Amino acid sequence: MNDIITSEFWLKIYNTFIEWVLTQLPAILITIVLFYVALKLSNKFVAKLKPYLINRKYIENSNVKAEAEKRIITLVTISLGSTKIVLWVVFIVIILSKIGIEVAPLIAGAGIVGLAVGFGSQELIRDIISGFFVLLENQIRIGDVAIINGTTGSVEKIELRTVTLRDMAGVVHIFQHGKINTLSNMTKEWSAAIFDIGVAYKENLSKVIDIMQDTANDLLEDEYFNSKIIELIEILGLDKFAESAVIIKARIKTLPGEQWNVKREYQRRLKDRFDQENIEIPFPHTTFYWGDNSAPAKISLSKS
Repeated sequence: MNDIITSEFWLKIYNTFIEWVLTQLPAILITIVLFYVALKLSNKFVAKLKPYLINRKYIENSNVKAEAEKRIITLVTISLGSTKIVLWVVFIVIILSKIGIEVAPLIAGAGIVGLAVGFGSQELIRDIISGFFVLLENQIRIGDVAIINGTTGSVEKIELRTVTLRDMAGVVHIFQHGKINTLSNMTKEWSAAIFDIGVAYKENLSKVIDIMQDTANDLLEDEYFNSKIIELIEILGLDKFAESAVIIKARIKTLPGEQWNVKREYQRRLKDRFDQENIEIPFPHTTFYWGDNSAPAKISLSKS
């Protein structure tokens, strides 16, 4: 106890501290500065790299360019995250060694602990392997609209272990790659607006199809929507005899993610044309007829 309070003991502590400040502290400060600079440079490099890669190879075709942009953003984001992890690990190891902590035993111990944890973390390994193949096979990209396990949303983030969706209500859904049973990408390469147009049984189907074709041609003349449509409308014909209508199926191929805008505008224009041409769009109602068959009078009552 007396040794602790002697001036020689405190002098030794003081000399050790001064020696550490003179020999190790500058290296620690330099390491911190280099680490900070490396993080900033990696962020700036990524910010410059993404537009360079996109514009260099795919500038001629806007559709291909959009697909390439999603792919590049996804891969570059994953690469940036991995780079930051490596930088943090190197930084921590250097700092520990500079403050006098032996790193080799820690690494060896971490290896043993990691081996033990590995046997109990098969789910984590499965998630990472599944995520690797999702990226390798280009199944989904950041910005895609996808259906994962029955949930529809925009892909906001893809990591090696998880994928993040945000639905129309703004709710964020996070899925582990290893637990994804079904995955549907609604915006890869091209999309399609599908129409099931119901008209009354009494209508002339040839006339209805002509009106549908004319409406699609008018939509193509619109400069805004013309840039979103890849191919002319495909009118597949009479698809189904429903309870109170005949269903005509059609399709318009669009740029990825534009099918909803095109579908809403086409249906709005088609409704206006049907009203102009007195084409009946059936709705649930009850009709009573009386009088002779040549000129029946009728009253329609809504079931609602």
